Amino acid sequence: MAYRRVMGEVWQPSAQVEIVAGTPPGGGQDRAARALADVLEPLLPFGVTVSNISGRGGGNAWDSLFSRHGDAHLLSISSPTLITNKLLGIADIDHHDLPAVGNLYTEYILFAVPAGSPITSSAALAAALVSQNPPTTALATERGNVNHIALGRVTMASGGNPATTPIRVFESARHAVADMLDGNAGVVAVSAPSVVPELEAGKLRAIAVSAPGRLAAPFADVPTWIEEGVDSVIGTWRGVVAAPGLTPDQIAFWDATIAGAMTGHRWAASLRRHGWQSTALDASATRVFLAEEQQVMSAALASLGLIAN
Repeated sequence: MAYRRVMGEVWQPSAQVEIVAGTPPGGGQDRAARALADVLEPLLPFGVTVSNISGRGGGNAWDSLFSRHGDAHLLSISSPTLITNKLLGIADIDHHDLPAVGNLYTEYILFAVPAGSPITSSAALAAALVSQNPPTTALATERGNVNHIALGRVTMASGGNPATTPIRVFESARHAVADMLDGNAGVVAVSAPSVVPELEAGKLRAIAVSAPGRLAAPFADVPTWIEEGVDSVIGTWRGVVAAPGLTPDQIAFWDATIAGAMTGHRWAASLRRHGWQSTALDASATRVFLAEEQQVMSAALASLGLIAN
């Protein structure tokens, strides 16, 4: 449907389209890339493929995208680290350098512990985080990202100092979960969909989620931090960015095509299957959203002591 909507545009794909994910297979950006490829495949005349360039919370993938100036057959999944990496000095580029062509959905942050942990509630976790010997928390995908910010908010609300909270950081949420289950961390704070296999297998205990309201199964019984009296509503959004130097017609094509793909039943099924919360925006609205997010992320990182006020 979306492809037909833009048949009158000047530009059309003349080769296979590539979507670059900044995490390994199974990681958050990879899941987004493959779900997007699934709904775009029927709409593009030469098909679509997914490639993985992991590292630096997506930074390596975005550097690769930036280097392919004017290549309209290349897209990448964006996430909050596109903003925080530059604020932290990890990267030289951010959302100003890669044209946004849409926003997709948001994954909220779940705090979980091993099934046998003595931490059985949000109150117990809050107390542990500010104790003399706080548990190490495993995070993904980069220091200062949304997972780290969520942890910092909970720690501060509990009367602790987030700058001294011990953390371990991994390039994928799946790696962070595995690290906790291997006994190297006592807590994990990652996007909720990342822990579904272990939660359903009874390997971990979900403590609380940083969502504005209760999530659907298998998280329906997990309280939000808001319910527990902690002001921590934050999630990892996934969007789509293109290479720099595209023409207005090329941007318009991707804006319309991605927006159209997200109206179909296949995309709705992906949202339900992964537990994603739709936060779909077109290219223009996404640019406004990213400007607002930069201000939010800057203030959050300053509160963690990671950048100056």
